[in-house]
Amino acid sequence: MAILVRAKDVTKKYGGQIAVDGISFAVRRGEIFGLLGPTGAGKSTTIAMLATLLAPTSGIIAFEGMDLTQNAAHLRHVIGIVPQELALYPTLSARDNLVFFGELYGLRGRALETRIDETLELLGLTERATERVETYSDGMKRRVNLAAGLLHRPKILFLDEPTAGVDPQSRNAIFENVEHLNRQGMTILYTTHYMEEAERLCHRVGIMDRGKIIALDTSQNLIRLLGGSIIHVGMIRQTTAWHEPDGLLNDLRVLPEITSAQWHTDRMIIQTHNAAAALAGIANAFQSAHEPMRSLEILEPNLESVFLHLTGKSLRD
Repeated sequence: MAILVRAKDVTKKYGGQIAVDGISFAVRRGEIFGLLGPTGAGKSTTIAMLATLLAPTSGIIAFEGMDLTQNAAHLRHVIGIVPQELALYPTLSARDNLVFFGELYGLRGRALETRIDETLELLGLTERATERVETYSDGMKRRVNLAAGLLHRPKILFLDEPTAGVDPQSRNAIFENVEHLNRQGMTILYTTHYMEEAERLCHRVGIMDRGKIIALDTSQNLIRLLGGSIIHVGMIRQTTAWHEPDGLLNDLRVLPEITSAQWHTDRMIIQTHNAAAALAGIANAFQSAHEPMRSLEILEPNLESVFLHLTGKSLRD
């Protein structure tokens, strides 16, 4: 597939703080590309730069080969953005909100009315289109927010945590809308900190942490690279000195079922190609080292365990 958007060595600084740290990636025409990472990873800042709302401190962003910063005014008409925070007027109806946003994109008259009708129908909002947005559920507000980003038929749609704060039924409706739009040919960049959303929706996923993209591939390939399960053992230390338990680490690393073992603050992160077979050896190693277990959790291969393996922490941390 042809490249629609390319970012190369893009950095964003606020004073001495680095929000996005030299990231490079490309979004292909017709795909759903996901940015997966915890809150504060730099996902929203990345989207803001791609959507021309923020200028990068350094690096290059190109849309269909055109420099984004030099052609921002033109390119805003082919970019749709649905921000994490609702960008709606609560005392206006859904239809009146869409009239306002449509006119911002230069739509007028019958063409605007037709697009509003089509978008309301697509997102299941027609029956309540004349009611004030403040009377809507959070899920309905999210759908109006999505509708505002679709009115001008953008070439690419940026969705920043679009399911934040919505109920499961509304979340599933948003998933179906995203999938439908993509089947119609729309390119979508989707940010989330929910790994199940990335696994369901995204053709490729960039995993972000602390402003960097630390892995990028299809969900299946990222999980395949992990090569097994992660066992997460919480520990109760017997002293106030939280140094690495070197003896226990060495005992774990020589077990035949274990491919790696790492100490992280108050827990041991163990990678294994056979979790069931490894448990007895792990228990014996902890007992021999006189290290009590506080908890034990087996994470089967998924994007959550990939993130844990790469960073030593879960997406919820």
